[in-house]
Amino acid sequence: MSINKVILVGNVGKDPVVKYFDKGVAKATFPLATSETYTNQQGETITSTEWHNIVLWRALAEVAEKSVKKGSQIYIIGKIKTRSYVDKDGNNKYITEILGDALVILEKKQGSSATNQVHETGSDEGSVSKTAASGKPNPSPSAGSGVPDNSFEEGLPGAKNEDDLPF
Repeated sequence: MSINKVILVGNVGKDPVVKYFDKGVAKATFPLATSETYTNQQGETITSTEWHNIVLWRALAEVAEKSVKKGSQIYIIGKIKTRSYVDKDGNNKYITEILGDALVILEKKQGSSATNQVHETGSDEGSVSKTAASGKPNPSPSAGSGVPDNSFEEGLPGAKNEDDLPF
C-alpha cells in the first residue's frame, strides 16, 4: 500500500496563470509559499519559506482564476507529481508540482466570524463548492458541476465530522 497526499496552508505568490485546452479544459498554475518560524540557540527568530508549484485542472482551475489572487491564503489538498522535460539547450530538467484535489480559500476574519470557500474535485473531475461560516459547512455546489451534493457530507477528505474541518 502507498499513499501520496499533501496538505498545505500558505500564501499565493503570484496570480494564477490559467490556460484553456481542447474542449474548454482549464489548467491553473501558481506558486504557494509555506513558512515556519523558530528561535535558534542564539535567541534569533528564523523564518524558513518553502515554495510549491500548484497545478489545478478543470473546475478547480476556473475557481482559482476567479477567486485566488496574489497574497491569498489557501488550504490545499493534493498529491506530489514529479515530471521531467528537456529544455531548449538539451538539458534535462525536473519539476515537482502539487496536483490539487481540494482547495479552501481562507479569508481573514471580519468581526467574529470567517467565511471560507471550499472547492474539491469530484469523481467525474467536476468541482464541489461549499461555503462555511464559523466552521459550519453549508452545501452549495458549483453551477453545472454535475457532482452530487452528498460528496461533502463528511467534510473534507479524511474528515470524520465537523470538528475535523480546517476552519
